[in-house]
Amino acid sequence: MIRFTFLIWLIFAYSNSLAQNAAHYVDSIRKRYHIPELSYAVVSSDSVLEIKALGVRKIHSGLSASLSDRYRIGSNTKAITGFIAAMLVHEGKLSWDTKFFDLFPEMKLRSRKEYYNATLLDLLTFRTKLKKYTYTDTKPTRNQFHGNEAAQRTQFISWFLSQPPVQSHDTLCFTNVGYVAVGLMLGRASGISYKQLVNDLGEHLGINFGFGQPNATSALQTWGHNSTLTPEPPSINYKLNWLLAAGNINVTLPDYIKFIQLQLKGLHGRSDLLSEEDFNFLHYGLPVFSIGWFHELDENNNPFSYNIGNPGSFLSMVYVFKNANKAIIIFSNAQTDDAERGMNNVLSELKKTYKL
Repeated sequence: MIRFTFLIWLIFAYSNSLAQNAAHYVDSIRKRYHIPELSYAVVSSDSVLEIKALGVRKIHSGLSASLSDRYRIGSNTKAITGFIAAMLVHEGKLSWDTKFFDLFPEMKLRSRKEYYNATLLDLLTFRTKLKKYTYTDTKPTRNQFHGNEAAQRTQFISWFLSQPPVQSHDTLCFTNVGYVAVGLMLGRASGISYKQLVNDLGEHLGINFGFGQPNATSALQTWGHNSTLTPEPPSINYKLNWLLAAGNINVTLPDYIKFIQLQLKGLHGRSDLLSEEDFNFLHYGLPVFSIGWFHELDENNNPFSYNIGNPGSFLSMVYVFKNANKAIIIFSNAQTDDAERGMNNVLSELKKTYKL
């Protein structure tokens, strides 16, 4: 018994040493690359192996980092949107082959015929010829749309469906527009708004999802910083509201861990929400990018899925290593070239430390 207890203590001490060493390294990277706040976690399906929040919520402030800090996760929103879509497919409210115009026939007359056959799966996996759009684009303009957020998103999609398709022979055409269209489809098929669908998922998983800038609700929350490290003042970004289902969710790191642990459990057939086959389809079902997830094979042919969010003043990075049953999550409240380089260094160090 004494020998067994000593072995458990030794394992705990070793794990704690790994975490302390990693945290020291990560904080040195944070300082070297001028990142105000950097939070990260390494998790398995059932455990949090390491989690830290380092730095400050706003540059040159006394707002010390905390695990209750919220981050805008940008394109990592797409995996949440895709997961909700899969649940509605599972419930029979949609199919992957449901066409956008099956649900919105009133938009068809004003739309280009090239988009008539675009399905839920096409829109979720960048397999359409819709034009690119992100928050830096100048068209369409704000004065083209009116009404509340939901009305503006409908007009936004209507405008894009009237535009000529991308002239490209590539299978994938990366655009946020498809996910905005999916957000409308999920709302009409369920009879519930996209925001309510997200909140319902959050309630089921014990996650408090938010939308938009964290500091819009409290100046004591996390401030995003742009490419010049200028703090983004509390405001509502109308372009990111248009892109709601593509990239405008915010969440704390501990809460986001719950969503990622769900992915790890599901990939091994341990979720009651969707089947193992469903989870594997979400992560690996189609080449390069499936539903919310890019995926590759490592040098040992082990699959991993990942995505990176960059909504203008935050960066989020998540890597899911199926065979190792582990994931790495890294958040920063700055979207600079330095921050991206620093986060990649942290990712490499954590992969080495945890043999991923």
